[in-house]
Amino acid sequence: MNDILGPVLFSFFEDNLKLQKGLRLSSIRSYRDTLRLFLQFVAQRRHRHLSRLVLADLTSDQVLQFLTYLEKERHNHRRTRNQRLAALHAFYEYAASRSPEFLHEAARVRAIPFKRVAPPETFYLERDEVMSVITSITGDGDQAKRDRALLTFLYNTGARVQEVVDLHCADVDLDKPFRVRVHGKGDKWRACPLWQETVALLRPLVVGRRQDASVFTTRRQHPLTRFGIYKIVRRRTDQLYPPENPRY
Repeated sequence: MNDILGPVLFSFFEDNLKLQKGLRLSSIRSYRDTLRLFLQFVAQRRHRHLSRLVLADLTSDQVLQFLTYLEKERHNHRRTRNQRLAALHAFYEYAASRSPEFLHEAARVRAIPFKRVAPPETFYLERDEVMSVITSITGDGDQAKRDRALLTFLYNTGARVQEVVDLHCADVDLDKPFRVRVHGKGDKWRACPLWQETVALLRPLVVGRRQDASVFTTRRQHPLTRFGIYKIVRRRTDQLYPPENPRY
C-alpha cells in the first residue's frame, strides 16, 4: 500500500467533493483545512516532507494522535474535534474505494467515535419581537433600507445566512407570483414565496441593477459577508434588547 497520496487527494476534492457531492466552496474549504492540518501533523511525526507521504503513512493510530493533539495542544472544542473527524471519515472511505488494501485502516478510522457534545442553546424572538426590531429601523438612508429589507427577508424565507450572501438580483421575482430562488446545501435550489411587504422592501435594492449583482451589499457595493450579516442582526436586536438585559 504505497500509493502516492497526491493523486488520491486531488481526486477526493475535484471528483468526490465537487462533482459527485456538489459541495459548496465553504464546505470544501473545511475539508481542505482538516486535511492540511492532519497531513502536516503526520509529516512532522514521520519526519518526512509532505510530498513524500503515502497512504501507508496515514494509519488509524495517526488519526487518534491527531485528535488528541487538537484537544490537548490546539485546545479545540469537542465540536471542532468532531468536525475534523467527520472530514477524515469521508476521506478514508474515499481512499479505500481507490485502494482496497487501505480498507482495513479506513474501517478502523470509521470506528473512532465522536465525542458527546451538548447542543448549543437556541435563541429566538417571537413574532411581535421580530416586528418590533424591524419597525425600530427608522430613516430613509440606504443602510436603513437595506437592513429593513434584510431582516424582513430573513424572517419571510428562513434562509440560511450563506444563502442570503449568495443571493443575486436575478434570483428575485418582483412580479407575481412573488418568489425567490435560494441556493442551498448540496448545490440544491429551492423556491420560496415572498410576502408583498418583502417585495416592496427588496424592490429598491434590485430594480435597475445588474442581474448578477448581490442583493445585499455594503456601502461600497461589495456583497455582504456572513459576518457582516451577523453584525447587522446583532446591532439591530441590541437596540431593542441591550447586552445587559438580553432577550436572546
